[in-house]
Amino acid sequence: MSSAERTRLTWGASAAIPLLFLAIVPLQIGIDGYRSQMSAPEELWLRSGKLLKTISMGYDSLLADIYWTRAVQYYGSQFEAGNSKFTELYPLMSIALTLDPRLTVVPRGGSILLSEPNPVGAGRPDQAVELLQQAIAAKHDDWQLYASLGFVYYWYMKDYGHASQVYLEGGQYSGAPIWMKGMAARIAELGGSRETSVMVWSEIYQTSSEPRARENARQHLAALHAQADIEELQKIVDNYRGHIPRLTSLRDLVEDRVLPDVPVDPAGFAYVLDSSGVVGLNPSSTVRMDILEPTKRDHAEK
Repeated sequence: MSSAERTRLTWGASAAIPLLFLAIVPLQIGIDGYRSQMSAPEELWLRSGKLLKTISMGYDSLLADIYWTRAVQYYGSQFEAGNSKFTELYPLMSIALTLDPRLTVVPRGGSILLSEPNPVGAGRPDQAVELLQQAIAAKHDDWQLYASLGFVYYWYMKDYGHASQVYLEGGQYSGAPIWMKGMAARIAELGGSRETSVMVWSEIYQTSSEPRARENARQHLAALHAQADIEELQKIVDNYRGHIPRLTSLRDLVEDRVLPDVPVDPAGFAYVLDSSGVVGLNPSSTVRMDILEPTKRDHAEK
């Protein structure tokens, strides 16, 4: 074989490698489609992000996108099937982030899915912390990663000391909004008060670009709003019944001019009074108070 022929063969082989790699992608996606029907143990699946990065031949960003897509699809399929374990969610996200540390949608969006209690999420805020710390180690000056980490510590872990520290640290980087340092001071002073929780969820709703994260924030804000309304109405009802025992509905308070009208919750449904004198949501309301319950937070204002 001549030198020219060897050169052409070498260049031909080199050019074919990326094409072969791209051909593997749909094959892998096809395998994933059948994987749920197979009984192979999870330990056999390739789950080393470092190994994948080594053999990716420069296509690590493409592979990262694929693994992030797999993570989202996996979450959706598990959620629809009513399986709340989500055991593969963290490994898939960690691999995607290892392949491309610049893909910050993985830790920012993924941390919520990992942290939310079952059945909405994996109920593993510890894994969310690991994922965010992995991202910060690779991109230490991104204030948004610190904001996400501070939020996980604050809301899901009730670790107000670490939450305040993380918000303060993230607030020192270029581009960080002034509320980061303000949040650090407020958490250090008030801990888990409802007012602070509203402030945190409001910032997430206003700054997040992820539709699922924004909807999650909206639902929490609605629940916190309703919680405050119910507590205030309950005080009024208890005080009224202390003087005038006759009270069958909140409409009685309107007729006696104690209230200008029956208040409505954020979804537009009027609050109700049950036969035992307890104020609550209308059964038809779409406000989800249960999303506050798993955290068992004390929102009493200090």
